[in-house]
Amino acid sequence: MTATEAGAAPTTKYRIVGKGYEFCNCQPGCTCNFSGFPTSPDGSCKALVGNVITSGSCGDVDLSGIKAVAIIDWPKAIHDGNGRAVFVVEPSTTDAQIDALARIYTGQLGGLPWSILGTTYSVAGLVKAPIEIVDNGRHSSVRIPGIGEATGTTLKNPVTGEDNIVDIALQHGFIWKLGQCGVGSFHAAAEGLDLSFKDSNWILYDFDWSNAA
Repeated sequence: MTATEAGAAPTTKYRIVGKGYEFCNCQPGCTCNFSGFPTSPDGSCKALVGNVITSGSCGDVDLSGIKAVAIIDWPKAIHDGNGRAVFVVEPSTTDAQIDALARIYTGQLGGLPWSILGTTYSVAGLVKAPIEIVDNGRHSSVRIPGIGEATGTTLKNPVTGEDNIVDIALQHGFIWKLGQCGVGSFHAAAEGLDLSFKDSNWILYDFDWSNAA
């Protein structure tokens, strides 16, 4: 007997490919990638993450070209849950696209990383606002007028002050496999969340997420 025959609704297939701009309050490198626990001063995980979907779809809904930002506040480690998330999409994003993104980012459609991350937070709100992303490698930035901004730069050699180019390769990474690491600062305020951090973790990565078997 198939799941459909048993009465369960079939899962809509999706795949989104693009680039992620991840800023959080951990020390640069983000030990959550290694030991699972933040290195922030209070043990929390607070983040601003921008996604640019270069190609993708969810069912028959085209998601190519969409920019989205998640502002997330977890009181402890991500896996401890109880986080709150505010999502930002551009005003041109259609209701069908928003519905598809909502089902992906809250884990309703399965597939890593959202089948895990979507269980760790509740959605505090959705905001429509322009999203400006300057894609310049480790010097990239994300700006949402009236809401917040994030800027990244390279790690620095503490002796010479020269750029210290560091990449992290995660063989079993479920959010990203190869991250370009740097130092970033970000602030954002929306729907009850108010975050502001300076000289903390920032990672640039390519993503390829789907719920394909």
